Amino acid sequence: MAYETLEQLPETVKSKLPRGAQQIFLAAFNSATADGLSKDGAEKIAWNSVKTQYQQSSNGQWETIPEGGPGRTSTGTMPHS
Repeated sequence: MAYETLEQLPETVKSKLPRGAQQIFLAAFNSATADGLSKDGAEKIAWNSVKTQYQQSSNGQWETIPEGGPGRTSTGTMPHS
């Protein structure tokens, strides 16, 4: 069961996540179901994908993780030998 639009996402996703995070959820969910995962498995993949770029703040709102924050790595910052 793939979602074609953000409006088709479950209410629990639409009410919690900002639009950018919803787009990540939709793409990850659809990819996981196309790979044969169950709905539950695809939802876990989708939430994990969202959590790579968004975090839930203390007030319950989801916001983007700042560059270099938890779970994020900056590119081009490795020390030279």
